[in-house]
Amino acid sequence: MYAFDFVRPKSLNEAVEALQPEEAMALGGGQTLIPTLKQRLASPSKLVSLKGVEEIRGICRDDQGRVCIGGGTTHAEVAAGVPEYPALAALAANIGDPAVRNRGTIGGSLANNDPSACYPAAALASGATIVTNTREIAADDYFEGMFMTALEEGEIITEVRFPVPQAANYQKFEQPASRFALVGVFVAKFEDGVRVAVTGASEEGVFRWTEAEEALSSNFSPDAVQGLSVPAEGMIGDLHGSPEYRAHLVGVMTRRAVAAAG
Repeated sequence: MYAFDFVRPKSLNEAVEALQPEEAMALGGGQTLIPTLKQRLASPSKLVSLKGVEEIRGICRDDQGRVCIGGGTTHAEVAAGVPEYPALAALAANIGDPAVRNRGTIGGSLANNDPSACYPAAALASGATIVTNTREIAADDYFEGMFMTALEEGEIITEVRFPVPQAANYQKFEQPASRFALVGVFVAKFEDGVRVAVTGASEEGVFRWTEAEEALSSNFSPDAVQGLSVPAEGMIGDLHGSPEYRAHLVGVMTRRAVAAAG
């Protein structure tokens, strides 16, 4: 580690102000950022802790029936606090271990956009809206590649708004050491169609599998995607699995998610 300033603002306005200097970084639960600092892969001049900003924590329903989750809400709180969206609660309950779930936040996960994180798949499949201190961003426009998002410097995720589907499920093939997704697939069935989002597989990060969406919108059953597959080209290849293996798992996890949702 190295020397840096550390501040704990009590309000969103104070946090935004503290992030104005160049090379300042927001700190949510720290489950990704702290290891990154230890490895000297990031060198902020200031860390701005969001833990004390109560206005970006909590869970509610809005007048459109969406589940609205504050960016500072922990995974454990999501797991216990969204009974009306069981697939989302189950996803949160299976992130990491208890220590991670009690410190990590949904805003921190989405801001980091790890290519194997679970929440990006939930947000993209749900057609969620990511709300920041300055604007609202549709999930389809938010994710821009591995560790890349539409967030600008100093922008803070204040809330994530999830439309609640008619049926949904998330299936994750875990990397056993990290409990990140080797491949994870979130399937959400809405009145106007089905959305399928895949995490852990692609070198470009989370993505929608549109071919499966079209098939499932006509026939919401595992058989509808039985003959479909994603190309291995562009899939992640590492010591845990080849691109071909991950491409195969996308189909397997999709079929399992549809079966469980149905």
